Order: sequence, then structure tokens, then C-alpha cells
Amino acid sequence: MQQTEIAAPFAPGGEREIDAQIAQRLLSAALNAGGDYADLFFEYRVGADYVLEEERIKSVGRGVTMGLGVRVTKGDATGYAYSEDLTFERMAHAARTAGQIAAGGGSVEPAAIEPIQLPDFYPVGQVSINLPADEKLALLRTADHAARNVDPCIVKVEASFTEQLREILVVTSDGRMSRDRMPLIRFGVRAVAEKNHKRQAGSSGGGGRYGIDYFVPGSGQDSHDGDWHGREAARIAIAMLDAREAPAGELTVVLSPGDSGILLHEAVGHGLEADFNRKKTSNYSGQMGNMVASELCTVVDDGTVTNSRGSINADDEGSVGRANVLIENGKLVGYMHDRLSARHFGVAPSGNGRRQSFRCMPMPRMTNTSLLAGPHDSDEIIQSVDRGIYAKRFSGGQVNISNGDFVFSLTESYLIENGKLTAPLKGVNLIGNGPDVLRRVVMLGNDYQLSDGIWTCGKDGQSVPVGVGTPTVKISNITVGGTQT
Repeated sequence: MQQTEIAAPFAPGGEREIDAQIAQRLLSAALNAGGDYADLFFEYRVGADYVLEEERIKSVGRGVTMGLGVRVTKGDATGYAYSEDLTFERMAHAARTAGQIAAGGGSVEPAAIEPIQLPDFYPVGQVSINLPADEKLALLRTADHAARNVDPCIVKVEASFTEQLREILVVTSDGRMSRDRMPLIRFGVRAVAEKNHKRQAGSSGGGGRYGIDYFVPGSGQDSHDGDWHGREAARIAIAMLDAREAPAGELTVVLSPGDSGILLHEAVGHGLEADFNRKKTSNYSGQMGNMVASELCTVVDDGTVTNSRGSINADDEGSVGRANVLIENGKLVGYMHDRLSARHFGVAPSGNGRRQSFRCMPMPRMTNTSLLAGPHDSDEIIQSVDRGIYAKRFSGGQVNISNGDFVFSLTESYLIENGKLTAPLKGVNLIGNGPDVLRRVVMLGNDYQLSDGIWTCGKDGQSVPVGVGTPTVKISNITVGGTQT
């Protein structure tokens, strides 16, 4: 039995509908103290999570958040206030509070408001949050069963499913009104294998801005069902039982397509966000037009990828999602901008103004960040390596944004010997510098993949969903932390 369709109370026809007239009154209150620009960010978010552990339901949770954030700017000064109460009196109080923080001489009136027709980069027929919980728990049991059936050495399985529906309304004092409805799901399986007194774990997951159709085999780009993720988690756990200690030193590293994009995201992407460059705290500050990578490398941030985890029809400032070239054939050609950084650099906003919730101010953030494909066959790349590391899956890492230095840990990697993948490895850490690594790219595959939707990006205490992608990449040398040989 299908549940009642969920809709934001401030949507047209809702119990607290926000129309152009109400928005205009709130913007006027926000600008009354002398601001030169204001925007309203309404958000309604409903989410749920389900966890199955040891074939039993461990937890089921569901929550709703709703509120309004008001931003007012006057030159470089910014005032921000929010309200979880959408009565007009409380919203007007938040608007006046934000306006007083950014007060200045003279006041302006907001422009007439016109709705913006947004594209639809994540068409979803049936939003998962509207379906009964039993259907999601059945998916978890399918994954659990699939993992356990791979091999008797699988001794523990945990499966999880998280879903969200976020509705936003952005209204700006320069006359723009945009509404968006953003579904998001994430599915994950973790399996533990035990044999001969050794234990290893493996995990697999995916998702994106999909409905329940994600779980139909072959639906969407590279989608997989729960059964596939269960078997993949078990495969990795079993493979790692025979893993060797990683070698250490300067080695050639080949990055696999897809998930390896997280290294690009962390070690390079953050340095291309315009607020760091505005403050001159990025390694890329003052480098516009200069060669900052190998000529093979073109890096883009693209919020328009269909159903991807990081995609946006409009950002959290109301700017339409778009594709932005950041590095082109090795040359730095662009940054990722929100409205404030765009004004500072004298360019148009790039659709990268994002925020975690109505309680937060927007800032330049990545959407789907990718290193585009090159001319080489993936087999040719591996065959060109006498001895090195094949990096397949990452667990995350640490990055110094000011200079691009990073340390990344691998959860699945293999030794390359005489042009072939041989032993699985454990304890592999990659240590290097993001801009330096891009300069050391010597071969680039023609097999670009976008990672299945698992990644979340943190910055200044805010988290947002993102996508990453890359083809097979050969890096001439990176410092590998492991066992000295």
C-alpha cells in the first residue's frame, strides 16, 4: 500500500504556501536596514534510514526538518538568520535580524519576482520515501542473503539504506524564484570474511538522485541492485584475506576508473573553490591561465549529470545547475563560484552555491567533479607498469587545502608486476600533493566512469552530497606508505 505523497507545506496549495507577494514582503523587511541584496531559502526535508545487521533489523529512523534562512549583503558584509517557524511574524523577524547585521546607508526595494523554469536532471517516477518501509527492508535482506551465499567464510553482514526528499524554494531580491524537489538515496553493504584466523572486511554501495528504480538491474547509468552490492562486498572481503603488506616508497600508481575521483575531489577540487582563491589560501590562487596539470588533464565540475548524487537543477542560491570547465588540457581556466565570489571576481555565478540546510549560509561547493577521459586503453596502461600499485577503492583521507598535500587510505588495491595485476594489498596509503600529482599524469584511459553515488563532502562544518569520476589514470610516481622493502 502506497503512502500519502509528501509535499512541502510552503509549496503551492500547501498549508503555508509562499507566493510572490509574501516573499516580496519578507525581502522588503530584510532590505529595510540598508542591504543591497537579500535572498530567502525555504527548505523542507524528510528522510529515513534502515539498518539490517546479522539478519535482524537493527534500527529504523525517520525525521522531518523545515525552516527558512535569510541572507542579506551590503558590500562584503553578510547578515544571516533563520527560523524553524514559518508563521509570517517569525519569518519577518528573521528577515529583519539578517538585515540589521548587514545594515548600511539607504535601502533598496526588491525587484518584481518571476518564477524560473528549471531543467530536470533527476526525473524520478516513484520517490522511495513514499513507499512502505517493508519494501526497503526487503532490499536489505536481499543484499544480506547474496553476500552470505558467496562463501561460507562470510561471517558478518550489515546492510543499510538511507533516503531523503528535499524541497527547496529560493527567492532573491533581484527577482528570481525557483523551486526544486530533490530525491536522494544511498545503499550500502559491508561484509566480513574470516578464514585461518584472519578477518577482512569489504564494502559496496551506491545510489544517487533516484527513486526505487535504482534497484532494477541495469536501470540508469551503471546502476546495480542490492544483490549485486551484496556479492561485491563479499568478493572484496574474501580477496583481502590473502592480501600482502603494501610496499613502501616512490612507486608508479594506476588509479582505477570511478571511485578514484575522490582523490581528485579532495586534493584538487577544493583548491578550485573560489572562496579559497578569494582569500588567497589555495595553491591555485593567482594561477588563472597557467599550466597547473599535465596536458592530458581536463577537469570539470558538472551539476547536470542525470540522476547523479551531486547533481542540482538549481543550486541553493537559485542559480541553474551547469557544467564548468576548471582545468582544460592542463591550463587553469575557471573556479567554482557562489554569488559572493562571482561578484568579487567579476564573473557570473557558476551554480556552485550550496549549503547543508536552511541553518547555513551558502558557499562554493563541488557537485560532480571529474577528470575527463584520455586516449589510452586501460589494459595498455597497466601493461606499461613494471612495478606499481593499482588503486581501486578509497576509504577517504586528509588534505591540506592551502597547498594540496594529502594522505589517502585504500580499501582495495593490488600490486602490479610486469604489466599484470597480481597480489591484493593491505595497509596502502598514498601520500602526495594534488597539483603535483596532476602534473605527473602520463597516461589517461578512455574508460571514464562516474562513481556510484556514495560520497559526501564536508567543508566548514557543512556536508553535501557529491559525485566524483575519472578514467584509468597512470601517475608516474607517488609516495606509497606501507612496509619498506
